[in-house]
Amino acid sequence: MKILVIGSGGREHALVHKLNQSKLVTHIDVIPGNDAMTSIANIHSEIAETNHDAILDFAKNHAIEWVIIGPEQPLTDGLADLLIEAGISVFGPNQAAAQIEGSKTFAKNLMKKYDIPTADYREINDKNEALNYVDTCALPVVLKKDGLAAGKGVIIAHTREEAVDAVHTLYPNDNDKVVFEAFLEGEEFSVMTFVNGDYAVPFETIAQDHKRAYDGDQGPNTGGMGAYCPVPHISDDVLRQTNDRIAQPIAKALKAEGYHYFGILYIGAILTKEGPKVIEFNARFGDPEAQVLLTRLESDLMAHILELKDKKPISQKWKSESVVGVMLASKGYPASYEKGHHVTGFEEDLEHYFVSGLKKDEAQNFVTSGGRVILALGEGDTIQKAQELAYQRVSKIENDALFYRKDIANKALK
Repeated sequence: MKILVIGSGGREHALVHKLNQSKLVTHIDVIPGNDAMTSIANIHSEIAETNHDAILDFAKNHAIEWVIIGPEQPLTDGLADLLIEAGISVFGPNQAAAQIEGSKTFAKNLMKKYDIPTADYREINDKNEALNYVDTCALPVVLKKDGLAAGKGVIIAHTREEAVDAVHTLYPNDNDKVVFEAFLEGEEFSVMTFVNGDYAVPFETIAQDHKRAYDGDQGPNTGGMGAYCPVPHISDDVLRQTNDRIAQPIAKALKAEGYHYFGILYIGAILTKEGPKVIEFNARFGDPEAQVLLTRLESDLMAHILELKDKKPISQKWKSESVVGVMLASKGYPASYEKGHHVTGFEEDLEHYFVSGLKKDEAQNFVTSGGRVILALGEGDTIQKAQELAYQRVSKIENDALFYRKDIANKALK
């Protein structure tokens, strides 16, 4: 089976690595890919993931049987629709269904209509109205830009001053759309769910992401500074509640509203005193959760995609080991940062690193090309052993232009 993966980050690196293990997959192409994938796939950096017509032509000309779309932007821009219309199988929702991630308002309104637990919210489309609102609203308040923001469009304001600053940040134009949410207290966790219409099958293990830039959950939100799985302090009962109250109802709600969803639905959840509630949905694998979950998944991902297509039972098999992933990012991220810094120390052990923001320069050296740069993996009989190994692999990376959190997975060790 010939597969085409769309994307260039660490999530796509993990997807390619996992698909490469499948007995069903004979050939993998990646558009645009990254230079760390060359040993496991054919990368095509000459084609941009935004060039949908070129992707379609490539898929046709190379007899691609399945396209796996990794990032959110091609999904919300309708790449799946174009490929499906040409008769090519796609793992990833169409443009209409991808609104579940592409529009915070769409997702919140859908949850409200179908009584799916989430934070109380208010949508405000006027900057002056927003400034008046934060002058009196309950604190902390969570501001979410309506639309894609690469994990950085969320601001938690604890004071009036922070709330005013957040309004100015998220309203570059006076009539932009922002969702204001009540702040939820609790433990966050991530659930990946296979969805085909009203058929929803959650992963049997979950991950926990670390969104804030610095240790102790301090600093601005990022696309994710690390993750680990399993999450032992989130009980099986909580997972059953998440499935019963969120995963199954949202799949049925999408179908009832006429949206056919096929792919992975990411549920960003939080365990509150009232039970699990939704923080956000993503229309694809989370990043960096995908890196640790796919590493722990022992069964065949491609086989599961085919089982999902036919709505057959998805018999997942998971390794007994725990997995911890630590992200190294460019200093300054998620704000401005420099590119072009050499990074070494990982090249001979690529099986334990997933690359997000590196490319080779003219001398064939890896240099930084993004905010989040590389994730170091550790596996072990316990989370502590996996954590120790992950940080050992972090220490092998030589570069003084990167930073990382030193407390990834600590919540599981308390």
